[in-house]
Amino acid sequence: MTRRENREFRSRIRELMQNHDVQKMHEFPQHGRTSTLDHSIRVAKLSFWMSRRIPVRFRTQSLIRGAMLHDFYLYDWHKPEEAQPLHGFRHPATALRNARKHFALNKVEENVIISHMWPLTLRKVPRCREAALVCLADKICSLHETVVGWKNNPRHLVR
Repeated sequence: MTRRENREFRSRIRELMQNHDVQKMHEFPQHGRTSTLDHSIRVAKLSFWMSRRIPVRFRTQSLIRGAMLHDFYLYDWHKPEEAQPLHGFRHPATALRNARKHFALNKVEENVIISHMWPLTLRKVPRCREAALVCLADKICSLHETVVGWKNNPRHLVR
């Protein structure tokens, strides 16, 4: 990412990163040693980076906000006593409910959150280009975190 893109990304993510409930995402593991917050930052950054390289217009703020909140479910899905059954299928709805409680969302952001697990969630299809891009970025980041692991902490990207 260029310096200009990094500055823009940081400025667009700043409000969410200052939110106490978003910061709580750091407490919950996602894939391997990656927290849900770190995963969401990576998905948002990759989505933003790809959006700048595809010759299509994206609603950038909605893309980034949706990506940051796509896993805003606020529990440890690895612990049976905390997790809901069928986490992979149900957590997008939980994340959307939580995001609606804490933030004013538009339809694009809602679709990004609810559809990010497609095609696992067959009926929750990405209905806008932002949702499709975040869905792809989520798969890429999840695969990398699960198989390879990430050594660096992406939170330094938003300071």
